[in-house]
Amino acid sequence: MAAGGRAAVSQILRNKDDVGEEEDEPKKKSREDWRKAKELEEARKAGTAPAAVDETGKDINPHIPQYISSAPWYYGTAGPTLKHQRPQEDKEGSFTRLDTYYHKGVDSTKLATKYRKGACENCGAMTHQKKDCLDRPRKIGARFTNAGIAADEFAQPNLNLSYDGKRDRWNGYDPSQHKAIIEEYQKVEDAKRELRAKKLEQDPTATEDDDNAEEDEDKYVDEVDMPGTKVDSKQRITVRNLRIREDTAKYLRNLDPNSAYYDPKTRSMRDNPNPEVNESDYQGENFVRFSGDTRGHAAAQVFAWEAQARGLDVHLLAEPTKLQLLQRQYHDKKDHFKTQVKQSILEKYGGEEHLAAPPKELLLAQTEVFTRYNRDGTLVQGPEKQLAKSKYEEDVLINNHTSVWGSYWREGQWGYKCCHSFIKMSYCVGEAGKSVVLDVPEEKAASSVATVQEHIEKKEKEKEKSDKASSSSSSSSESSSSDSEQEIRSKTEKTSKKKKNKKKSKKKKKKELKKKKVEEDKLKKALKLEERSQKRADYLLSMDERKRPYNSMLEVKAPTEEELEAYQMKKRREEDPMSQFL
Repeated sequence: MAAGGRAAVSQILRNKDDVGEEEDEPKKKSREDWRKAKELEEARKAGTAPAAVDETGKDINPHIPQYISSAPWYYGTAGPTLKHQRPQEDKEGSFTRLDTYYHKGVDSTKLATKYRKGACENCGAMTHQKKDCLDRPRKIGARFTNAGIAADEFAQPNLNLSYDGKRDRWNGYDPSQHKAIIEEYQKVEDAKRELRAKKLEQDPTATEDDDNAEEDEDKYVDEVDMPGTKVDSKQRITVRNLRIREDTAKYLRNLDPNSAYYDPKTRSMRDNPNPEVNESDYQGENFVRFSGDTRGHAAAQVFAWEAQARGLDVHLLAEPTKLQLLQRQYHDKKDHFKTQVKQSILEKYGGEEHLAAPPKELLLAQTEVFTRYNRDGTLVQGPEKQLAKSKYEEDVLINNHTSVWGSYWREGQWGYKCCHSFIKMSYCVGEAGKSVVLDVPEEKAASSVATVQEHIEKKEKEKEKSDKASSSSSSSSESSSSDSEQEIRSKTEKTSKKKKNKKKSKKKKKKELKKKKVEEDKLKKALKLEERSQKRADYLLSMDERKRPYNSMLEVKAPTEEELEAYQMKKRREEDPMSQFL
């Protein structure tokens, strides 16, 4: 039933002065009014009373529920209506009409001869930039050559297409374009007529049947349907039949009534009609049904049943992942056990060399690919494998090198494989460069060892001379030396020893101080280097990774103790709450 007239609150307040105090609020319906309204609703549903009419004169279906037919209180309706359920005009968008024509493609009437500022650097068109260009990337763009400037695309209007407009195949089509197609076909027909007239002039005995022979072949091509298709002109769709007429029917493959059952309703034959034939064209529909993952699913179901019979709580549908893992573990253990048994038999009896035979393709040396070669080994006929090339330069050899940079690596450095040179733009010297690079460190080591040995030999000779001098002086001294002289000598020796010990201790202290200074200097240098490296790392991380440099000449060496200590001192500890206040 349609709702009665409901006035908005604002409308009631606005008309408060005009309406008397008795009519400020709508009158409540009495029990008799409710009963009459109910009877009218039932009569309208039964069809004995006329239906309610809206403001436009249309009948309102009495079977529409009340929560749909009754308008909101703020809508301000004066009678029964369904306008609030229809699309509102103020909320509907304005779309472009489907018959609006606009140009597509490029404007070939205006062609530029020079590059214009702001145009595409690749093709020279003004309607797009280089990153949006769909032409082939030129080696030298139109900006520098001023040649081959592409035509500009048509400036498209601001189209606001609806759902149907975006999917309309004739959207933006100009019907006048069809005239050009008709004119083209007319020209072809005129040319054919001229050719026929010329043939008749040259050979008057020729008939028109010979001229129209080619036309008759293609005349009814469009009317011929594909086998197995049915074109319905009313629905304008192509319906595929269940069987192509050229195929043999399933029930004709074996005429024995006791053979595979044929269901005429579904036109299906599930079993193989000729099971005794190994290689037949048709093996039944069950052959297709039990292919793919259906066998794996059936095997998983059987495995679940066997596992439940042995006490495992597994279900295929409830826990498919658990069942799959158990099945995989079972197969792995089974394969492992088989390999163990096989290996034990081979270790006991031998004969492993007979199992490691090459494949049949290598033994028979047969292949279906036909290739033909010359005597020098070049390919004459046959497919030759083409290697995919990158758009970057590859195998570019410079400075007499026979290998590229980066083909050799040693002790953290990249170089050339042909001469073992670690300098990128160096000149190749061939095998001589390899010997020089390998012999230099050995010569240095030999020279350092020789210098150390010479230094040790000199010290030994000096000691021998001092020992001989002391022994000769002691022998030439008089045997009649007194005890007092011996005491004096002993005292002087003690004092000299003390002095020597003091000097040695002073020297040790000086050495230790020097060592400490050297270590402190090294630590300061390492701290400075660590600060620089951290700053550089922060700078590189803040950069775009595509523009980040790569240093291939960086030496990769083990860090020293000072560098490790500096790293530990400068290391960022994110878990430390006081790290932000340092």
